[in-house]
Amino acid sequence: AIELYQEAAELENIVAQFNLVNEYIFGKSFQNYNLAFELSKKLAYDDYAYGCNNLGYCYENGIETEVNEQRAIELYQKAADLGNIGGINNLGWCYYDGIGTDINTQKVFESFQKAADLGNTCGINNLAWCYREGIGTNVNEQKAFELYQKAADLENITAIFNLIECYYEGIGTNIDKQKVFELYQKAANLGNNTAQYSLAWMYENGKAAELEKIVAQFNLANEYIFGKIFHNHNLAFELSKKLADDDYYAYGCNNLDYCYENGIGTDSDNQKAFELYQKAADLENTTAMLNLIECYYDGIGTNINKQKGFELYQKSSKFRK
Repeated sequence: AIELYQEAAELENIVAQFNLVNEYIFGKSFQNYNLAFELSKKLAYDDYAYGCNNLGYCYENGIETEVNEQRAIELYQKAADLGNIGGINNLGWCYYDGIGTDINTQKVFESFQKAADLGNTCGINNLAWCYREGIGTNVNEQKAFELYQKAADLENITAIFNLIECYYEGIGTNIDKQKVFELYQKAANLGNNTAQYSLAWMYENGKAAELEKIVAQFNLANEYIFGKIFHNHNLAFELSKKLADDDYYAYGCNNLDYCYENGIGTDSDNQKAFELYQKAADLENTTAMLNLIECYYDGIGTNINKQKGFELYQKSSKFRK
């Protein structure tokens, strides 16, 4: 999708420019720190809040510029003043670590409280951490637990793992191993590899529910495809096929088309892969939508159609917020 961002960015599309900056900084395949810095400068100059926050990140981490912590916190402050939640959270961490300013735990707490009040899941999770550790406030494990629960309900992965620790250690709540397992399942369903591997270990050691459950089958299929220890491409294909054919489970469709695209447990079949990516995308699976974008852009199992790719990117954006 990087080429689609580039095309839209050249048309002065601000959102595309922002997405392109993120790809250039954090992308695995298309890193370009020089363009990231220049685009961030342009967006910040235009008082675009996300641009200010990204430029602050560049200055804080020395991305195509000298590290300048004073400039970084000024930009985070500007982004925060413009209502950017990322800038508000980054400002809190600056006050915690003394980046470009003196350490001020009260301002740490206030920043995370502000982000949490705006409904930001990272802010809610960070505020819970303040209550748990007594950062800028009194230690209150009950309050920390409640905030971790709130962020986890909003599908914040870090909060889910913090909640797992709460239930495992009895922090702000009673120890509940069943809840721990359920939360690992939730994180795995959200695509977190760590949770998937943890569940695979539980299943392997008889600590989980029966394998006929959909979640169990999905996690086991992932472990058979991507795991370092339990590779079994034939079982991966059969489990994915069961999920896609019998249960019409979106993640199963996506896994099965991955098998067809890459010849895992079956012959490579780009046409079948494309059809299954379409099926999973119709079920609002965002990973499948992104895979379908690649199909349309590279002509995998279908004709090249950049317009379709762009439309799918727009559709997937609704489910990635």
